[in-house]
Amino acid sequence: MSSSTAPRPSVLFVCVHNAGRSQMAAAFLTHLAGDRIEVRSAGSAPADTVNPAVVEAMKEVGIDISAETPKILTVEAVRASDVVITMGCGDTCPVFPGKRYLDWQLDDPAGQGVDAVRPIRDAIETRVRALISEVARG
Repeated sequence: MSSSTAPRPSVLFVCVHNAGRSQMAAAFLTHLAGDRIEVRSAGSAPADTVNPAVVEAMKEVGIDISAETPKILTVEAVRASDVVITMGCGDTCPVFPGKRYLDWQLDDPAGQGVDAVRPIRDAIETRVRALISEVARG
């Protein structure tokens, strides 16, 4: 009898605006999920538009988001994901019956210095860790 492992749940992180919180959340999802969850992102802001304080705050915890590149949101990407996390998307993200959607509303550190960004970063990390545990359990 052969044993097989269940496929990893797939999470699509969707953000269609330039915000430091979305950059941090997407980075934490990718960094912390490890081999438990497949993480993809869409609509991320180009690296040169990210608040430098956000980049600095993430480097402090060993995550480099300075090379973030834009991704295109497609219907296929939403269909292929088990969980879709939206942030600031309004009605721009296609919705399919029976699919699990989570919407996040978090303080946006855009334009704030690193001292103001750190507590937001830490709150996002805590929330991302909880989400990964929840999704990994199925």
